Amino acid sequence: MESNKGAQFSLFRVRIYCILNAFKGGLALKKPVLVIGHLNPDTDSICSAIAYAYLKEKLGFAAVPARAGRLNPETQFVLDYFNVPAPMLINDVYPRLEDIKLNATPSVQPETTLREVGKLFTEQNLRALPVVEKSGKLAGIIAVKDLAMRYYNEMSIQDLQEAEVDYSSILTALDGKLLCGELNKRFNGRIKIGASKAETLSAALQAQDLVIIGNRTDAQIAALRVPAAGLIITRNHKVEPEVLELAEKMGAVIINTPYDTYTATRLINQSVSVKFLMTKDVVSFTSADPLVNVRAKMAETGFICYPVLEKGKYIGTVDRQIIMDQPHREVILVDHNERSQAVEGIEEAQILEIIDHHRLGGLTTGSPIFIRQEPVGSTATIVAHLTFHRDVEMTPSIAGILLSAIISDTLLFRSPTATNFDKETAFRLAAIAGIEDVEAFAMTILRQGAVIDTMSPAEIVRSDIKEFDLSDYKVAVAQINIMDREHAKKKYPELQDALQAMKKEEGYDFALLMVTDILGRSSDLLVAGEPQGMLVPAFGQITDEGFYYLPGYLSRKKQVIPPLTEVFR
Repeated sequence: MESNKGAQFSLFRVRIYCILNAFKGGLALKKPVLVIGHLNPDTDSICSAIAYAYLKEKLGFAAVPARAGRLNPETQFVLDYFNVPAPMLINDVYPRLEDIKLNATPSVQPETTLREVGKLFTEQNLRALPVVEKSGKLAGIIAVKDLAMRYYNEMSIQDLQEAEVDYSSILTALDGKLLCGELNKRFNGRIKIGASKAETLSAALQAQDLVIIGNRTDAQIAALRVPAAGLIITRNHKVEPEVLELAEKMGAVIINTPYDTYTATRLINQSVSVKFLMTKDVVSFTSADPLVNVRAKMAETGFICYPVLEKGKYIGTVDRQIIMDQPHREVILVDHNERSQAVEGIEEAQILEIIDHHRLGGLTTGSPIFIRQEPVGSTATIVAHLTFHRDVEMTPSIAGILLSAIISDTLLFRSPTATNFDKETAFRLAAIAGIEDVEAFAMTILRQGAVIDTMSPAEIVRSDIKEFDLSDYKVAVAQINIMDREHAKKKYPELQDALQAMKKEEGYDFALLMVTDILGRSSDLLVAGEPQGMLVPAFGQITDEGFYYLPGYLSRKKQVIPPLTEVFR
């Protein structure tokens, strides 16, 4: 089972870098550069990414290794052998909400009054506020238009029966002073204005109404005898002792406010809790949402702003203006340079460098970049010499994984892609890593890559696969190494079925599996796709057993892809 220890270690380094960058006062958390290999990574792709990220860090750049797929058994063995953490797994490099600075829009709780909300709108020039529970969970959103609609409806000023307002909220809204009664009681009646004669007022009142009234002692007493729930005394008028005594007896509330009747009436309406006016069906995003999806949802819904959640809790808001300034994830590509082999979202990323030993594959960039591309057997050879050239000290573990990558990609220098440069580099690395018997060590590694008995056919045809766009054809070429050809041939019918299924599922025109016999220095090529006669000019006639036998063929890059390219051209 693949270990996640390395992913945790790398993510820890990412978080530490982001925290340090935030302390430097950046407007947004700038993430370190990702050094990443191709999809379905092999040992060269993984080890080159780790070693090149190590080199960049030693040169003062913030870089972390990443991978675009699962580790194969050979690569896992190498990393475990040298005690090197695996790079973190990256499914795509699309820019996400976590890559931008969100609006630090304050939130309010469901019990917050409309008056407090109105103050926030005015003082901070806001148009909407998220409503968040004490736990941090999003409850809804309140917008300026919601307040406007409430005040447009004049009847809502008079009737608070549905709002469950407590007297404490009313007191706050009125900037009032409690003269009598309990604040923790709920008010669920009507608001009445006590402007008429005492007899007329008492006839119009119902029990539990709240009366806004001036310094009219007779009318105050008449209202309390109904009994009214309480009195709001305007303009801080003095309340006579007999009124206070009656209120105490009736269990009524008396509040003194500095405002006049009209203003007090309006302000009481603002004592309603925001939960009764907020929109509960809210369109929100998570910090991990790709910006391309966020933009599409914004275009569909058209709201003022959108709350953003992380682990279910509110962290800020986003709007169209922020999304317009889209960031790009910075990446360095190793061991590939073709779009079809790159991690998803590469067209949205900013490619800074390419370190590779394959053909040019058509990726384009918006500005000039550093490219190191050499006709050698392994990207690890290039990374090793970049490290030597910059006089950066190489640890035994880094030297060890680079040596392993060269051995894996050149099949211990048996591949036609191998050069003397690869061999010289490998032995130099072996000395640093403390590997005395390179050939014995190489056989141990290559046996780990012979996975025909340890993986299912479906896993085998996908474990080390590269996609190519050749003219109008979408072609996939997978490769596995074996140590015993006759034993492996017993698996070919199952592998052929798995290849055919993968071709159909992925929509390939042709899917090929190169079964490479390391010791026999040959390969068998299994093919799914029609017409197979197209491949005769490249590989000759198919055998009676149903595959192409290719003596001397060990390299997918140098011996299979070039003739395929010519055929499909």
